[in-house]
Amino acid sequence: MMREIVGYLPKMEDEKIEYKKWRVGAANELELLIPHLTETQLEKIAVKVKQASMDVLKTYSIYEIINIIDRVIEQLLDRTNPYRKKAEALLPILTGYDREMVRLGLTSYLKSFRKQELQRFLVEDFTNPLILDDFQPRAKRGFSKAVGPNLIAHVWSGNVPGIPLWSFISGLLVKSGNIGKVSSGEPLFAGLFAQLLSETAPALADCFAVVWWKGGDVEREQAFLQQSDLVLGYGKNESLKSLREQIPITTRFIPYGHKFSFGIIAKTSLDAQKVWKTAHDAAYDVIRYDQQGCYSPHVFYVQRGGKIAPEQFAAYVAHALSNFEIKYPRKKLNIEEAAAVSKWRQQEEISSFSRDKKEILGDISANWTVVYEDQIGQLAPSILNRTIRIVAIDRLEDIIPYVKQHRKLLQTVGIACSPKELFYLANMLSGLGVIRITGLGNMTSPESGWHHDGRFSLLDLVDMVDIEHAAESYAEQFAPYAD
Repeated sequence: MMREIVGYLPKMEDEKIEYKKWRVGAANELELLIPHLTETQLEKIAVKVKQASMDVLKTYSIYEIINIIDRVIEQLLDRTNPYRKKAEALLPILTGYDREMVRLGLTSYLKSFRKQELQRFLVEDFTNPLILDDFQPRAKRGFSKAVGPNLIAHVWSGNVPGIPLWSFISGLLVKSGNIGKVSSGEPLFAGLFAQLLSETAPALADCFAVVWWKGGDVEREQAFLQQSDLVLGYGKNESLKSLREQIPITTRFIPYGHKFSFGIIAKTSLDAQKVWKTAHDAAYDVIRYDQQGCYSPHVFYVQRGGKIAPEQFAAYVAHALSNFEIKYPRKKLNIEEAAAVSKWRQQEEISSFSRDKKEILGDISANWTVVYEDQIGQLAPSILNRTIRIVAIDRLEDIIPYVKQHRKLLQTVGIACSPKELFYLANMLSGLGVIRITGLGNMTSPESGWHHDGRFSLLDLVDMVDIEHAAESYAEQFAPYAD
């Protein structure tokens, strides 16, 4: 049996740490040991990380921090690196995802945190990134400085491997101490990153921690949250509501809850020569991490009138999903997931008997399902795990009545259309609540510096401190050179 210690703690002198054990994998072949801290220990760690943020991290320039992160990411991109090897070996066991999918997904994701990408990340939110180091002049006179919290608490979900890096690195870029609570579903990668970061920059070793406790443990959550200046929460809306109720009124809370994404294929893209790639890209967005991300599609709206009819496009997508199943098999579902998929498919098959031109593609034993509908209806989520609905539409505007009522839940739209239609669609979708528009095949890979749920990745984390021109002007009378 393999055994792995997960999580990360700063130095804890004279503290006896209890480790929680649990076995994971189809054959329980991996035993995880994760620190299970008492409320007092959590509070001590929070105080230590907060102090290290003030004493150490905030003395670094933003470009020193970028270079450190870049060195860590460079090592994680190296497949001969022990940490990368460990991630590739253990993440498939932990998550059930195909090994090759995990490998390719890690590489694609990690590249978005290289030095050049982080620089883009910064200028997306700050015209002058030096504003994180010192007061910088403003166009309207005066000066401003961006100051990050001393301690950010992260509550991470575990639906996609490595996803905590986004907020973890964001916290580092605003020079904040960071404590992250990992999910039982994927407690590994954040700790690996923290361990490698501490080895790469030992002076920062006390500036962060990666911990775990069972959800609903109010005492530990209180110890975790009371010391924090800002809380970032990821997960189901119900969990975030419960978390919000425990956060002090003076502490900022930024929640990232459940979102819904879909795709649009315009008739201009349904070319007989290019449809294979379009269908391949649509299917890739479905199979990547089995639709577990908020940016994964649930529905594709396909316009009539092209050289390829919507029902033909559905067949192309089904063929692509079948091929992907050979190359990147779907993860093995647990009993609850398998039952949910089976029930969803049965309901779709029953409803197809009473509706014209509704077709179920993929046999009952397949690890994917395509539901084709010739008539648009209410927008509804799929049951995930490679189940996708393809709906025919006459005009692109036909989706508006069915989509606009879900504006608070909408996130990403993947599109295949002409350049002229792109901006027509973008304006239409922005009015419906959509906050990210991308090409098919890229729905599950947001670009560096994207506006997560329509917000700023870094700007929302900081306080802006202003020196008004009046202060400058007033100070002049006390200068040694004043007359």
